[in-house]
Amino acid sequence: MRKRARKGGGRQAEVAITALGGQGDGIALLEGRPVFVPLSVVGDRLRVRIIGESEGAYRAESVELLEAGPDRVDPPCRHYGPCGGCSLQHFSADGYLRWKSGLLKEALQRQGFDPALVDPMVTVPPGRRRRATLAARRAGGAVALGFHRKASPQLVDLTECHILTPTLVATLPALRRGLLPLLQDRETADLTLTDSETGIDLAITSRRAPDLQATEALTAMAQELDLARISWAQRGETLSPLLERRAPLFTFGKVAVVPPAGGFLQPTAEGQQALVQAVLAATPDGAKAIIDLFSGCGTFTFPLVERAAVHAVEGDAGALRALAAAARKQGLAGPVTQELRDLARQPVRAEELNRYDMVLFDPPRNGAKEQSAHIAASAVSRVVAVSCNPTTFARDARILRDGGYRLVTATPVDQFPWTAHLELVAVFDKG
Repeated sequence: MRKRARKGGGRQAEVAITALGGQGDGIALLEGRPVFVPLSVVGDRLRVRIIGESEGAYRAESVELLEAGPDRVDPPCRHYGPCGGCSLQHFSADGYLRWKSGLLKEALQRQGFDPALVDPMVTVPPGRRRRATLAARRAGGAVALGFHRKASPQLVDLTECHILTPTLVATLPALRRGLLPLLQDRETADLTLTDSETGIDLAITSRRAPDLQATEALTAMAQELDLARISWAQRGETLSPLLERRAPLFTFGKVAVVPPAGGFLQPTAEGQQALVQAVLAATPDGAKAIIDLFSGCGTFTFPLVERAAVHAVEGDAGALRALAAAARKQGLAGPVTQELRDLARQPVRAEELNRYDMVLFDPPRNGAKEQSAHIAASAVSRVVAVSCNPTTFARDARILRDGGYRLVTATPVDQFPWTAHLELVAVFDKG
């Protein structure tokens, strides 16, 4: 299907896509300069409009598809293109797999590692994402609910979604109805929906606190949708539970945990299982003490405590409270210890790490540069890294290598189909 030219805009040109960038954008050459074109594949011949320049490269948008590349397919979702939730539905399954499985290899190769150390990618199918943040906006007598357009405040009002769990998708019509009395005309809100084992956990952030009418509407919506919990916060403030019909539970290992409202979780149950299995497989036999850095609310802590005592270190107080409460309830207050610590500003020092048989660290997207330097200086024989960013992971891996660690293996895990986001587990040894 061809995209027809739109009136107006910048200079137009005909280009051929010859490569793909790290975010999945097609790359062509124009006047000796690279041109980045979203929603394209290798082999596409396109008429594009130049919409900007940055660091010697052009940014462009497709005006017309003149010839389709071999990996182009029709996207399954009617919202694809405008919706910012996905960016790669136009890829064939094989083309997408080739490109995404190469992201980790390329990131490691840029830091001087052998790409052969990367294992085959573990994939999670679409329709399994159990947590998402959607935007809502009231306009007159209706509420739009969905993802923003790419790089835009405009909303795409979802009538279908191929990445979320069916349970989350099924709630959208009732959520629109329930939000109508909560929002004033042109008012917006952000909704974090989490599909827990005991029902949907809903967290709402808006510019004002709910009044009595809003609270009554939320109570009715919770009953209609059988929600587990509703939390609310004014923008810039911390979420707090408004209504809890039952605790939203997630099981880590053999332990049920109630995460804080809006707290971090792995996006899919299948991806979480793959990451946990890789971490457990890397745990040394006979390990007695493990430190879990950036532990969150216990995704890896509780599976690992079946093997050894675990010291969980986390900078988010709410997540650590959830972990501690679950440990106490399961009688694990002895084997599981906790420490509240900002690991970016106060990393665990090498001499502190040396008392453990294994270090596990799972930092946010910007990685753990400071903490990696202390790990590199330690004498711990086994280090396991979990990451959601191949680029910052590769940087941290080089720090470990410079400190004497050897990368044994790295396993990519694709929990975000049709996007450039990729997670991984890597194993390092010293000595």
